[in-house]
Amino acid sequence: MTHDHSQHKHHRQPATSEGSFWTSRTFLICLGFLAIAVTLLFSEHRAHFLGVLPYLFLLACPLLHFFMHGGHGSHGGNGRSERDGKGDPS
Repeated sequence: MTHDHSQHKHHRQPATSEGSFWTSRTFLICLGFLAIAVTLLFSEHRAHFLGVLPYLFLLACPLLHFFMHGGHGSHGGNGRSERDGKGDPS
């Protein structure tokens, strides 16, 4: 007795469905090389990096101000002067 395989649907999974790049062995190896490169670059160029660090903090201030003020509306009429009693006396 023979079995006819023409009726069966064979679903082949694409080669990329084995897992994402972020969980693959290739990503882990790249991550390891990147960690080694960052460590070596930091150890060799520590004086340059630490010399620029204060300027990076100063650069972060306007960037944080620009991106963080989106959540609390406009600055025009927040109603604070009416609640505090510290409004304009006139």
